[in-house]
Amino acid sequence: MRFPGQWDIIVAMDFIVGIKQKISIKKNIMSLKNSYVTSDYMEWDSMLSLVRKLYRDKEYRLSLLIGCGSFFGLRISDLLTLTWSMLLDGHSFAIIEKKTGKRREIKINSNFQKHIADCCMALGVTDKNEKCFISRKKTVYSTQRINVLFKSIKSKYNLKIEHFSTHSMRKTFGRRVVEAAGENSEFALIKLSELFNHADVMTTRRYLGLRTQELLETYDMLSF
Repeated sequence: MRFPGQWDIIVAMDFIVGIKQKISIKKNIMSLKNSYVTSDYMEWDSMLSLVRKLYRDKEYRLSLLIGCGSFFGLRISDLLTLTWSMLLDGHSFAIIEKKTGKRREIKINSNFQKHIADCCMALGVTDKNEKCFISRKKTVYSTQRINVLFKSIKSKYNLKIEHFSTHSMRKTFGRRVVEAAGENSEFALIKLSELFNHADVMTTRRYLGLRTQELLETYDMLSF
C-alpha cells in the first residue's frame, strides 16, 4: 500500500482551496445576478420626495433609512449597524464593511445631516449610542422585515419603480453619482467600482443597469 507523501497532501490541499474559491466566486456572481433582477434604482428627486413624505407621515426611521442608503451607498447589513453618534458627532464616520472586512470612511452631506438631527429629535432619542434602525421592541430590523416595509411603501406612495428593495438605495446612490458627474462619468464609474468593491467597471455598469440602458439606446439610432 502506498501512503500519501508531502507532495500528495499539498496537491490535495491546493485542489480543495481551488474548489472553495470557485464556490465563493459562484456565490458572488449569483448575488450580483439576483441584485440585477430584484431591485431597481429611484430617480434622485423621487427619492428625496419620498424621504420628506415619510418624515411628514411620522415614519422617521424609514425616512432616515432610505436617506442614509441613498446618500452613503452602503449595503443594508452596514446601514443596520449605524448609531446616532456616528451620524451626528462629526462630518464623517468610518465602518468596517461586514461583507468585505474593509474599512470605509463616509462623508455626511451637511444638509442631510440636518434631516438626521430632525429625525433624532422627533424620535426622542436619549442614548446616541443606540442603533438608528430599531423596531418598537428595541431590536434592529432584519433585512427581510425592511423589504416587507418597502413593499408597503411602494404601494402607499405609488412609487414608479418596478422592484423596490434594500438594494435600491445603493443603486440610487450609484446612479446619482454617475449622472451628476456629467462628462466625467467614466471617472465616476471607476471610483464607484472601488467603493462597491467590484472586480471591474463593467461589473459596476451592469449593477447599475447602465449596460442594459446603453444597449437599448442602440435601437434609438434607427429611423423609419
